[in-house]
Amino acid sequence: MGSPERIRNVAKRVAKWARAGHQMVVVPSAMSGETNRLLGLAGELAPTPASAAYHRELDMLAATGEQASSALLAIALQAEGMEAISYTGWQVPVRTDSSYTKARIESIDDQRVRADLDAGKVVVITGFQGIDDAGHITTLGRGGSDTSAVAIAAAMKANECLIYTDVDGVYTTDPRVVPAARRLHTVSFEEMLEMASLGSKVLQIRSVEFAGKYKVPMRVLSSFTPWDIDLAEEAQSGTLITFEEDEKMEKAVVSGIAFNRGEAKISVLGVPDTPGIAHRILGPVADANIEVDVIIQNISKDGKADFSFTVNQGDYQRALDLLRTKVVPELGAQEVVGDPHICKVSIVGIGMRSHVGIASTMFRVLSQENINIQMISTSEIKTSVVIDEKYLELAVRALHTAFGLDKAAE
Repeated sequence: MGSPERIRNVAKRVAKWARAGHQMVVVPSAMSGETNRLLGLAGELAPTPASAAYHRELDMLAATGEQASSALLAIALQAEGMEAISYTGWQVPVRTDSSYTKARIESIDDQRVRADLDAGKVVVITGFQGIDDAGHITTLGRGGSDTSAVAIAAAMKANECLIYTDVDGVYTTDPRVVPAARRLHTVSFEEMLEMASLGSKVLQIRSVEFAGKYKVPMRVLSSFTPWDIDLAEEAQSGTLITFEEDEKMEKAVVSGIAFNRGEAKISVLGVPDTPGIAHRILGPVADANIEVDVIIQNISKDGKADFSFTVNQGDYQRALDLLRTKVVPELGAQEVVGDPHICKVSIVGIGMRSHVGIASTMFRVLSQENINIQMISTSEIKTSVVIDEKYLELAVRALHTAFGLDKAAE
């Protein structure tokens, strides 16, 4: 949606599907850079306010970006000879809570949209936004258009939700780091959820969570393929996010390598090794709305412990200041130290459930590359390690090769 020509191509692609007999609901994002431009204007007028009233106005402002692109797309569709109508989120309506700038969807009324579809129209609905019980416009936060699309697909009980983005699918890892990375034809919902949470930027984690909750089949496709690509070919391209684990999928023990550069590590040294110490450290951090990721506690012999955890780099200094001014004096800890130059590298795969030794292989590969592991976190289908940021690309490439992800799919 970056230019009139791009919008025209989107309209041609949608019209192609509609002429093939499919009922189409389209959820566009704002034109490229528009949301940043609008929020930048607000920042010039009031750089630091944090009141609810201010955030309400931010939502009122930011929602106009999607409104413009939806109307333009409907006009482009009409120029293609299609009956099309656009709606804002509040006209549908998409009901949300009142958490301005990061609202959560509560319900979607599909009656109006179904009537238009039955009348042969293409329906265009603004992504990223809704309305709360008081009638105020709300937005869903960054990546909210994907979340809106999946939610609407769930409400409409759609056969499939096609997410067109700037990549042509989900890859075994970032091709910019590993040129041999391969596009996955299918990936399980659980794997995609882990990849999204671990740093893969293909889909926002909230949209994947929504798809999982309501069992919405999703396919990730490239918006840069020619609009007139054969329909059958397009329907089988990209990456299908599936809820079924078949035999072929189980052959791949590890499906992908995810990583996140944007983390920092904080360690509280010499805290009392007593019950409730984790809450006394992390409680104030949570109250400050700072998310914590990997956590590890080391117990020493003198009744003291060292407690380490990771946070987003954007929250690093704030968390460090909070701990040094409030938590350390209350606990009598020795000191708080931090490292903003770490990263997290993760192996993900549903095959890890039924195979042993996967984590030890990961550790061996990193050891052979002389990469020190600072922290470890595991779940049923993933193992994550925290390492020095300067070793990220080396670690990803070595693991990608070690788990056979360079090889062509069978």
